[in-house]
Amino acid sequence: MRDEYDIERLNARKNPYAERLKKQVKELDEDTIEHVKALAEEKGVPYQALINSYLREHEENREEESLK
Repeated sequence: MRDEYDIERLNARKNPYAERLKKQVKELDEDTIEHVKALAEEKGVPYQALINSYLREHEENREEESLK
C-alpha cells in the first residue's frame, strides 16, 4: 500500500447502493420483538427481514388504496 495517494486522480463515484441503505430502529416493544422473532424462526428468516417485509407490504397496500 502506498504511503500517499493523489486524491485529485482518484475515480470518485456515488455509492450505487446508497438508496437501499438500512437505518437502525430503536424503542420497539419487547413483546412485539419477541413475537416477530418467533414468527421469523418458524419461517427460517432473520426477524429484521420479516419486520422489513411487513412494513414494505403495508406501505404498498396503503399506496394501492390511495389510488382507488
